[in-house]
Amino acid sequence: MTDRIVSQVLAADTAVRVAGHPDAGGARLAVHDPANGVAFAEVTLGAAAEAAAALDAAKKSVGWVDSPVAERTAALRSIADAVEQLAGQDEWPALITRETGKRLAEGRAELGLTVAYFRITAELLERQSTEQFDVVPGIRHEVRTRPIGVAAVLTPWNFPVSIPARKIAPAVAAGAPVLFKPSEIAPLSSLVLAEVCARHLPEGWLSTVLGTPEDVVNPWLADPAVRVVSFTGSTRVGKLVAAQAAPHFLRTVLELGGCAPFVVLPDADPAAAAETLVVAKYRNNGQSCIAANQVFVAAEVAEEFTGAFVAATRALRVGDPTDPATDLGPLAPAGDPARMAEIVADAVARGARAVTTDAGLPTTGHFAAPTVLLDAPDDCRAMTEEIFGPVAPVRVYRDLDEVLRLHHATGYGLAGYVCGTDLDAARAVAGRLRAGIVGVNTGTPNTPWVPFGGLGHSGLGYEGGRPGLEAFQSFQSVATRPVEG
Repeated sequence: MTDRIVSQVLAADTAVRVAGHPDAGGARLAVHDPANGVAFAEVTLGAAAEAAAALDAAKKSVGWVDSPVAERTAALRSIADAVEQLAGQDEWPALITRETGKRLAEGRAELGLTVAYFRITAELLERQSTEQFDVVPGIRHEVRTRPIGVAAVLTPWNFPVSIPARKIAPAVAAGAPVLFKPSEIAPLSSLVLAEVCARHLPEGWLSTVLGTPEDVVNPWLADPAVRVVSFTGSTRVGKLVAAQAAPHFLRTVLELGGCAPFVVLPDADPAAAAETLVVAKYRNNGQSCIAANQVFVAAEVAEEFTGAFVAATRALRVGDPTDPATDLGPLAPAGDPARMAEIVADAVARGARAVTTDAGLPTTGHFAAPTVLLDAPDDCRAMTEEIFGPVAPVRVYRDLDEVLRLHHATGYGLAGYVCGTDLDAARAVAGRLRAGIVGVNTGTPNTPWVPFGGLGHSGLGYEGGRPGLEAFQSFQSVATRPVEG
């Protein structure tokens, strides 16, 4: 199903050579299907020459910064229409599945979210207006927005289309030329998006290079024309990006790791809370930065809640992500099943009880069994680190303050979840979480209309919503006194 779209993206050309084009100058990189571990395509990495050419094209394309808002919104909506059309043909969703291991339904949903980012960003731009103030006698103040400059956009593999869209759409809306480096694990899905965008944007406005940080990212961040870097990935790599940005005072948007608490309050509906956790934990095979990580359940509902969640976990079917009956597919990185096993073994060695699915796993591919860790100790890796996979540590609590202490101690602050029937009480607990995104009785708290970002080790800045647009804008305050006479 994916052969034709893979051939098209590998043969594609743009004003600046997109890595993956046969003429790019770097090493060859195999792209693997995590469902069987077999390489199904090769891309060519861009090297320093491609990175320099992309940067040169971005510098030459700054003339579009003064384009009318209507022109930029029209481009965004044209991209949205093109993505929507391709999404309906199944080849692109199937490619996302083949690269990342997520279920085909989730690949389709990701493209739907991608469409929404472009359309909603266009509307957010139309809603933005120049503020004017007559607060000083005889002087009018106005606040204007301008594009901040060239934007470096660095994205991960787990959402290879929607996360780039969440960055590219507001950059285009703001009038900032984009330098785009996708992940090497799932490059083809991202390159399809790059080609779609390039067809609807002025020449050089989006330049895509797939390559190593040393060859591509380092020269981009060292150039004075680049004024903002937007990165999604691990906290470890985010610190490296921040260190590179600091000497040049680059604006940084860093969406990093998470260790999201999932708090079940004493008045929660246990069955409904368990259903919410299934979504918050196992969506995208558990490989989401906002996935539930630490599960805290009040003693009053612990038995019923854990029984329901364990039953739901045992019922999950792990297998071919293109099969509609599959609930969990393979993990994208080849080493992640072993990492999951290490996290489980650590918890069990410290006293946890591991409960897993009764069904056997496929014998080939990067599969890991969904696992519930009952009585998870506070100091096990599953409770203190970002798991990024289908392992759920559960701890029964009687003191909410102790839960919040353990949550805050991780240093992360991206997402959190609260389940309870008293919504005022649940929202009050949400307000005490160290989290930029909180779902109350929902496992899907994100929408392009609202800011997406975290605190502490989870990064800086916001994507989505009005702050996501403003991340690529600078502000100019102009004070005008009329000349009399």
